[in-house]
Amino acid sequence: MGAPLSRREFLKFSTLALGSLGLSSLAARTLPRPWPPAENPPPQRMVGRVTTGWINVYAAPHFGSPKLESILRDKLVGIDEEFISPFGPAYNPRWYHLRRGGFIHSAYIQRVEDQHFNPPLSQIPEGGQLGEITVAYSDSYRKLRRSWERLYRLYYGSVHWITHLLEGPDGKPWYGLTDELLHVQYCVPANHVRPILAEEVAPISPDVGFEKKRIYVSIAEQKLTAYEGEQAVFETLVSTGIPSDGPTLNGIPTHTPDGQFRISVKVPAKHMGDGNLTGDPEAYELLGVPWVSFFHVTGVAFHGTYWHDNFGRKMSHGCVNMRNADALWIYRWSQPIAGAGDWNIKGAGTVVIVQ
Repeated sequence: MGAPLSRREFLKFSTLALGSLGLSSLAARTLPRPWPPAENPPPQRMVGRVTTGWINVYAAPHFGSPKLESILRDKLVGIDEEFISPFGPAYNPRWYHLRRGGFIHSAYIQRVEDQHFNPPLSQIPEGGQLGEITVAYSDSYRKLRRSWERLYRLYYGSVHWITHLLEGPDGKPWYGLTDELLHVQYCVPANHVRPILAEEVAPISPDVGFEKKRIYVSIAEQKLTAYEGEQAVFETLVSTGIPSDGPTLNGIPTHTPDGQFRISVKVPAKHMGDGNLTGDPEAYELLGVPWVSFFHVTGVAFHGTYWHDNFGRKMSHGCVNMRNADALWIYRWSQPIAGAGDWNIKGAGTVVIVQ
């Protein structure tokens, strides 16, 4: 098993490789250099969470380099640097150097950049309060008559409805969260959740005429662009649906449909997946998917994504996966307009063109 390269050794090695291998024009444009700059590395507390069953750690930022170890789902790793690797892959050449040594590809790492605890609210507004998980993950529990039952694992950046306060099994303040799909309640420590302020979801450009706004999604480029009239005002990489090889269990294709649609429903916090009540972290249950804007009758939507960071490549079951901040921008900018206290809002909204 090869020893992991240091950052200095990697820079030297990759510079030689660029000259000797005659890499593509893309590689030539992404010259090997650390990002952020070496003199301004990420803070020592920066960690990444593994979001899939396992990932491999490599001796160099290259899938062909020796594998050093594997890291399992939900394990946290310290990150000290990010690289744009000259070895790609072209759709996502970002790699991380670990403080413990070795390199991991960014596709299935969720960066937890500002993990912190929060003071609990003294009361909950009538109708509920949106809140965001600010720790890497928080295991929720359901209060039974004589015990507490563990339920879903809630992840950093996911969004949930806080509906009541209670004393948790540790004697400290906990929030009761209400699931919008199953209408069950489960609880997490209050200091794991940051209440979302109303101004954070306030409409963007509400004075721009209804028909002047439109969203264009390019399947070929895996890119979303928002327009006001003929002016592009927002652009980002996305991940659309991976086409299924055959019939699906529910009969709904997994590719993102092309055509012209309108955003019809907005939900700030959505339970996606199989819809089972379970405490199994491996179950297909995605709790608190943030900033969901539905535009197709089969349930296809724009939404935030905390289970991968591989935008620019097809990854979804049909929806348009986005970074959480990008999905929030679309949620705020598009119509119908949703208020901070709306669990869902319906209406014929902004035009969406998928090609």
